[in-house]
Amino acid sequence: MSEQKLVNKILLVEDDRQLSEMIKDFLESEGLHVIQEYRGDRVIKVVEKHSPDLIILDLMLPGKDGFSICRDLRPNFTNPILMLTAKSTDFDQVLGLEIGADDYVIKPVEPRVLLARINALLRRGKVIKAGQENNEISYGNLTINRKSRKVILADEQIDLTSQEFDLLWLLASRAGEVQNRDYIYKAVVGRDYDGLDRSVDVRISRLRKKMRDSNETPFRIKTIWGQGYLFVPDAWT
Repeated sequence: MSEQKLVNKILLVEDDRQLSEMIKDFLESEGLHVIQEYRGDRVIKVVEKHSPDLIILDLMLPGKDGFSICRDLRPNFTNPILMLTAKSTDFDQVLGLEIGADDYVIKPVEPRVLLARINALLRRGKVIKAGQENNEISYGNLTINRKSRKVILADEQIDLTSQEFDLLWLLASRAGEVQNRDYIYKAVVGRDYDGLDRSVDVRISRLRKKMRDSNETPFRIKTIWGQGYLFVPDAWT
């Protein structure tokens, strides 16, 4: 199968070779190209070589764990990272999201569920990259450019993950309007909110820290209790 003919390259980092082969066979039957890696300490070089459109990253790996890999990748890799974890505790899920993962799937992996998550992340990325009329928003010392996906605050570039940028753009493009969690979740994560997932709250918290806001007394991205989140347009001077 020729890599040049395939739109989406998936890097699958999973040390269980039987599971890796099963996932690879299924995803390639659905038209995706899958690059396999089994060790965590080789992932950075593989990413540099192949520039995948999405990474499926197991949590427990020989050489280097998934959390460390995700943390090291994020300064330069803006495409989606989907984590696989055998643990279902909130701690693992929240920690993964805090260091830049875009979504997670809990093992044992149901292939159709995994494919749906992958397609949602790839679809969201294509929509964001497609571009619309207004590619730049400015408020005071803040400038957000959707085409270059750069954020400048007080003459300093702010490094955001792919979903953090999408979340900021969504809020800033609707400044002064309260955005509810259901809408944010569907627009940023790419699927309906299940009423339990905390990923939007985690990303809002991370975004506030990077945008020099306060999680205790936010003044730039406010929580409107019982309603959602509000981007304050005149709080960026």
